[in-house]
Amino acid sequence: MARDTHSIVKMSRREGYALHPKAHKALAKRTNMPGQAANARMRNKPSQYALQLREKQKVKRLYGLLEKQFSNLMTEATRTPGQSGANLLQYLERRLDNAVYRAGFATSRRAARQLVTHGHFMLNGRRVDIPSIRLRPGDAITLRDHSKNNEYFKKLDDVSPAPSAVPAWLTVDRKKTSVTVTNLPVRDDAEPEINEQLIVEYYSR
Repeated sequence: MARDTHSIVKMSRREGYALHPKAHKALAKRTNMPGQAANARMRNKPSQYALQLREKQKVKRLYGLLEKQFSNLMTEATRTPGQSGANLLQYLERRLDNAVYRAGFATSRRAARQLVTHGHFMLNGRRVDIPSIRLRPGDAITLRDHSKNNEYFKKLDDVSPAPSAVPAWLTVDRKKTSVTVTNLPVRDDAEPEINEQLIVEYYSR
């Protein structure tokens, strides 16, 4: 399964946005972009195209998608009735790995993706290992019985503390390590720092 193996800290510095919890400390120490050429460009006012490209790259990397995956998702979002940007963010939020992360069972989307690909979770009673599965209202995500003996889940409260807030579209039973999708996510459930209109403009060129 193809995945992005670039350093998440370097990518966070490039986008000027913490794409992973461990990147917050790195960004606090070094706010400049990696590479001399990148910092030379940084001194110039970015063009509208540059702003669009960087926003697309930021969101693509935030959710852990490759270029082709992200482009296909944008095409689908454009063909779906409603606002293309809002559709895109809803599709991204409805990914299985994102739901595992939002529920607090992983400290990052990368970690959640790994848990899913290792087959630790079941979706509606069936074992799954595809992070990109799109969830629907009524879907139930549960931890496999075999995985309950895994040290990670035995110490879940230590390795991944419960989040301060769980999105309204998810109902989480932390003791049972289960999640139920109660509604479709709305725009406010995604990160507020995302400017989805710039992404729509990028693909509308």
